Amino acid sequence: MDSIIKLVPDFKGKIWGGRRMAEDFGYEIPDGPVGECWAISAHPNGDDAIASGEYAGKTLSWLWANHRELFGNCESDVFPLLVKIIDAADDLSIQVHPDDAYASEHENGSLGKKECWYVLSADEGGTIVVGQNARSREEFAQMVEEGRWGELLNEIPVHAGDFFQIDPGCVHAIKGGTVILETQQSSDVTYRVYDYDRPGDDGKLRPLHLEQSLDVIDYAMQAPESGEVTQPEVDGVTVLVSNDCYTVERLRVAGKLTFATPYPFTCVSVIEGEGTVNGEPVVKGSHLLALAACDELVLTGDMTVITSHL
Repeated sequence: MDSIIKLVPDFKGKIWGGRRMAEDFGYEIPDGPVGECWAISAHPNGDDAIASGEYAGKTLSWLWANHRELFGNCESDVFPLLVKIIDAADDLSIQVHPDDAYASEHENGSLGKKECWYVLSADEGGTIVVGQNARSREEFAQMVEEGRWGELLNEIPVHAGDFFQIDPGCVHAIKGGTVILETQQSSDVTYRVYDYDRPGDDGKLRPLHLEQSLDVIDYAMQAPESGEVTQPEVDGVTVLVSNDCYTVERLRVAGKLTFATPYPFTCVSVIEGEGTVNGEPVVKGSHLLALAACDELVLTGDMTVITSHL
């Protein structure tokens, strides 16, 4: 078994999606507006197939269930991370995610959804919603009822290279003209606070989840003023975030970079440029999963890579 596997991404049509997956990354995508590429996923709503090698055609969830030794016998019931590219041609709904405890109780034992965004591209003058300004459930509900969205939502400028950690309880929305790489817990639980009164594919309004949202919003959370990355870069490596669910790094490769991976698995996404990873040619839009047997990544070329692991 190779110590690094390639996966076949799963693409999702979304009313707010666009065609950037094909234009920016060269993916072959379905017709119509495509909003998400589930690039490394074992979630039942988008379970990626293994592209080649001994287990070609089997899914990542199958590999996790049947060959846990390849993942260092990691103990999670489900493959714990999910890596997506999101192409927001139009604004996504204003939403919030629950934590593990709330999701487990109210969403059939699902994981909660802690996530983070690395901004791949953003329109000139673009903005993003991260955080909100109400300090209590009652104040939030009243501002929603009165339609005071401009006061309620924390809207800030967004630029390529920005990074945002979105904890459960953080109200957020990706706005039109933004493409991001999202690293998240393997969960598909989203509570919509507001969806601009726009119809879905079936002509009906998409459901909102205001009561659940009011339950899970963290009213004490400080909203950020910018997504600028201020963490230091050391030998080409920047640790963007490290928390109880994942660590995410940005690797800038100019020539050669060796990166130790002493983890049960490491997700690898090439977001700019091209080169090789452990001898395997990669280009912008390549996604790899390094298994436990892979002790290090040897990267060559001129490229930017995002990695994530437990």
